[in-house]
Amino acid sequence: MNPARLSCPAPAKLNLFLHVTGRRADGYHSLQTLFRFIDLHDTLHFDLRADGVVRRTNAVEGVEEDQDLCVRAARLLQSETGCRLGADIGVEKRIPMGGGLGGGSSDAATTLLALNRLWSLGLSRERLMRLGLQLGADVPVFVFGENAFAEGVGEKLQAFPLPATWYVVLFPRVHVPTAKVFTHPELTRDSVSITMRAVSIGQLGNVADLSGARLRNDLQSVVCELYPEVARHIALLGKYGAAAMTGSGACVFAGFAARDAAQVALRELQDLFEVRGAVAQGLMKHPLHDWV
Repeated sequence: MNPARLSCPAPAKLNLFLHVTGRRADGYHSLQTLFRFIDLHDTLHFDLRADGVVRRTNAVEGVEEDQDLCVRAARLLQSETGCRLGADIGVEKRIPMGGGLGGGSSDAATTLLALNRLWSLGLSRERLMRLGLQLGADVPVFVFGENAFAEGVGEKLQAFPLPATWYVVLFPRVHVPTAKVFTHPELTRDSVSITMRAVSIGQLGNVADLSGARLRNDLQSVVCELYPEVARHIALLGKYGAAAMTGSGACVFAGFAARDAAQVALRELQDLFEVRGAVAQGLMKHPLHDWV
């Protein structure tokens, strides 16, 4: 491996459930969720620079360079450590933006992990997670590197083993602004908190019933009201299994026991309804988990 260049995956995540349990004084919402990594991923390329410059080497539609979470993560790492090295960062996007799959957050986490190695900084996982939280609430889980039960704004994490599962993930042709969902007056903000031990996972990687009430995504009903195309995709995928929205949308998913079954379902949906989507395998941990 060239020590001056790294190419790294930045995997997407699913929220197997997402409850909004309150609103905090700082305006953020208290959440409980279960994060699952999947092998749908962006790829980031890092080339070492000795002059301290951090730049993105390609355009990303809709994202200015200075606002790109990769660039912001690299510059934050520089400012926190006093590192005088820099990097050229190339971004290959495969994760849809605005889909609730955590692409930007995952890119930021992969940047922290990769540059911690490329720049020989030796920061601990815990410190990288704290830096990640400054960039976004979902960044720490990607640095944590394991499927996790999460609380707080999503930063209080406990590892949660999950079964081998294949997923069909559909990409509705809408972009859902997270802030619009969280400020909606009809959003449920008082779901009862649960314990990690109360969460039961079935063979298909779907959450099971809890006290007679299925675990859910509290944001889903609001998004479906605002964006009927998301509701349509949930209904279409729901013919093959329990379908739900991930994050604040718009992407939806369902679990399958085997890759073949997932591929058949996706092909049928593409042929009949011209949907966009992918088949993805659930990961047991982040591909860069052992880098820190």
